[in-house]
Amino acid sequence: PRFPAMASDSGDGHAMLKRCLGVLRDARNDSEQFAALLLVTKAVKAGEVDAKTRRQIFDAIGFTFPNRLLTSRQPPAGCPPHTFRALGLTLLACFCTDPGLAGHSQILNKIPIFNDILLSPCDPDSTSMVDDVYQCLSAVLATARGPRELVTKGTVSALCQAYLNGGHGSDRALTLLVGLLAIAEAKCWQRDAPQLLAVLSKLSGDFLKAEDMTKFELCEVLPHFIPLSPPLTENSQGSECLCRLYKGLADVLGSKLSQSQRDPALKLAAGLVQACGAEWIPAGSAGSKFLALLVNLACVEVRLTLEEPGPMEVEGKKEVVTACYVLMEMGIQECLREENPLLENMQKMQLMRIMEEAFGAVIYYLRQVKQEELQDPFIFASVRVLGAWMAEETSSLKQEICELLPFLVDYARKLFKEGSPAVSLPQAELVSTKGSALPQDALRFLLPGFCHLTAEDRPRDILISEEAPALLCEYFLQQWEVLTSESTAPAALTSTEMSLQTMCGIFLNLVVTAPDLVRRDKAFSSLMDVLLNSLPLLLPQKHHLVLAANITTLGLMMARILAGSAALQGTKSAREFFGAAIRFLSEAHTAQADPSSDGLAVAVSPSYVSAWDDICELWLLGMQALAGCIPLFPWLPHAVLQARWLRALAQLLSRVAPSSVDFELVTAFQAVLVELARASEQCRDVILSHHGTEWASLYGMAALEQCLVEQ
Repeated sequence: PRFPAMASDSGDGHAMLKRCLGVLRDARNDSEQFAALLLVTKAVKAGEVDAKTRRQIFDAIGFTFPNRLLTSRQPPAGCPPHTFRALGLTLLACFCTDPGLAGHSQILNKIPIFNDILLSPCDPDSTSMVDDVYQCLSAVLATARGPRELVTKGTVSALCQAYLNGGHGSDRALTLLVGLLAIAEAKCWQRDAPQLLAVLSKLSGDFLKAEDMTKFELCEVLPHFIPLSPPLTENSQGSECLCRLYKGLADVLGSKLSQSQRDPALKLAAGLVQACGAEWIPAGSAGSKFLALLVNLACVEVRLTLEEPGPMEVEGKKEVVTACYVLMEMGIQECLREENPLLENMQKMQLMRIMEEAFGAVIYYLRQVKQEELQDPFIFASVRVLGAWMAEETSSLKQEICELLPFLVDYARKLFKEGSPAVSLPQAELVSTKGSALPQDALRFLLPGFCHLTAEDRPRDILISEEAPALLCEYFLQQWEVLTSESTAPAALTSTEMSLQTMCGIFLNLVVTAPDLVRRDKAFSSLMDVLLNSLPLLLPQKHHLVLAANITTLGLMMARILAGSAALQGTKSAREFFGAAIRFLSEAHTAQADPSSDGLAVAVSPSYVSAWDDICELWLLGMQALAGCIPLFPWLPHAVLQARWLRALAQLLSRVAPSSVDFELVTAFQAVLVELARASEQCRDVILSHHGTEWASLYGMAALEQCLVEQ
């Protein structure tokens, strides 16, 4: 009599529920609690519980009672074995609809139980348990701590298995996996790569076989299961997945499609490019035609979208165009690829023309951008892809790019100065350029283009009038600070180091073509200070040799222009910089046995060999710049003597066969030797004491011979 039935026609289900809650609080034994609980869970399942009542249920029973139900092994007489567990899960699923409770440690510590239920055989009587588990997991995923807890407690593996088993609710397992990968992709793949690869294998197989709308639905799901690291090309199962995806996409994109069908296919292709570059596209005629088609479709989509007024507001359109940007960037790389190219020369020429039209549309779009739109991530993606075009293609769209330069400089400056929250859309991040860039780092993508443009009069004048050099000096300082905080020996060239090298190229262009700017702009004095202090730190780290070469040469060339500045008047930092510069230049060559004779030949030093292709021109320019500095700094000859370079160079030239020293090297050595002999009697004496007049004649160093004779 204490437990009246809670029938649907009882008239007042909420009142009855409240009575049952009272019984739960006052129950004298487990059987009374169980009877009341049956009625409560019946109301929960019937959806009769609002937020207030749900909280009342929790206040009445807390986590203690559901915990007991989950661990109890003795079901009531005549009930299935999982009765108590099912009741406990129903209550937890009810509690999880409250976001404040879903992240509670008492829910999070049940994750292993949820996983076990997903992996247990599911008979018709236990489907409601599986539904409750999915409800709990979905709620946990939406909390702050949830994703990390799910990954570390093995839910990814359980969801993969549940999906592959194809049992009750397997579609919800896939949805949860997509959600987890969106939040914690790297951790998921790091911990459960084999299981995720098995899911990708099934999805890619289904994608290849499907001949209905399922194919296009899978296009939406598949990008979530394509990892950026490690690449899928590393093992046979991953390579098989890529092969199926290629064949499936070739089938889709080779057909006549509606917009809603083409968009997800383009996004899937961009996801594959983002992860694997063009490695998933096979060599040969079919592969090259597919690649050309892919880039062609991307360019058409970009033009149709950006040249027409208003279509960008259509839901999801920006994501599609950003995916097309990824495909266009791949197109640029493949058109420039000389080793094992996928494209034939005729295809390359056709694609470059098509891409030129698409980039014209990108420029047109960016010229319409309003100030209030600058935070839009799509603007960032558009600037980034244009930067990729400017880095490689310097002759086309020159007029349009020059007209856009003020916007590009202003945009990059705003993001850099304000620390804008703008971020790249996921598809805009190509694997070749993934690095440590901050979201506001639009400059990183513009630097290679700026390097080309500063070598030409008109664009250089525009960049100077927009005060781009001062911005780049600030950016150089910031990137130097980033580099010095990174690990001492990175496995690969970081984007930070690449940016610093490219900026050195830009500054070298300005030093050569606009010395007056360097002389009058205070930003270059600040840059000189950074260079003076950075080279002595950088040079001992041999993995930074290319950057050291850039900084040496730039610093020496700027020192010629800024010779009168206080920082260069024999200060500690100036002496240390020139000492490091002399060390870099002096250690580049050595004598080694000549295989073609019994004598010695001059050769690049072993520690320089791997980087020599990148630094040989910088070394020659640095030697020329050092020669120019010697007459300007009276203390410099003494620094050369202290470094013992003059003696070592004289000995090197005395020992090796003159035929092994090429003309450029002779010219570089002579330039420095002549200036040292003119500036310092002590230097002249060292040269003469090492038979300088004899080997000067042997090497055809007429200027040095004359200098030694005259003095």
